[in-house]
Amino acid sequence: MQLVLSPVSSDAVGGRHADAYRAGSASPRQLLTAVLVWAYGPIGYGPWRAARSLGADPGGKRLVYALEEVSAPAPDEEALRTAYRRFGDPDQARLPWLGPGLLTKVLSFVGYRRGVGGVQPLILDRVVASQLPAEAGVGRRNGWSSEQWLAYLRWAAEQARARGVEPDAVEMAVVPDR
Repeated sequence: MQLVLSPVSSDAVGGRHADAYRAGSASPRQLLTAVLVWAYGPIGYGPWRAARSLGADPGGKRLVYALEEVSAPAPDEEALRTAYRRFGDPDQARLPWLGPGLLTKVLSFVGYRRGVGGVQPLILDRVVASQLPAEAGVGRRNGWSSEQWLAYLRWAAEQARARGVEPDAVEMAVVPDR
């Protein structure tokens, strides 16, 4: 018997799993597992890295702490900054192999509120960063600070407002092959 895996869509993670987490019917570990499966796909090192990240937080307490602010009905910039910084705190919420590219995926799925407009959490990984214009405020290809991430989010919010689209449409336009 051959096992055939179908790809996990970002809509499935951002929709069902994030909604279930916010509603309390999915654990933080279930949410992180879904994000890691989506992010890594079938890459050979993905399961190893995912196991290390999940193994560092068996009860999900670090994730709950990191996601507390963005789980609110309408997270503002300060909530986004706090959540990003919490993921970087080795004493409270940092998880191995969960750098800025992956943590912004988690924050985007949990914190994005469609139809609200304004600054929304978006993914910032090497692929996105390599395509952003200088005015987006991201000067490096990795290791971004919370302030660089917020500069990108503000830029995307302004681009979205000017075009009458959602901020995530700006992200997708920057990297059209995603």
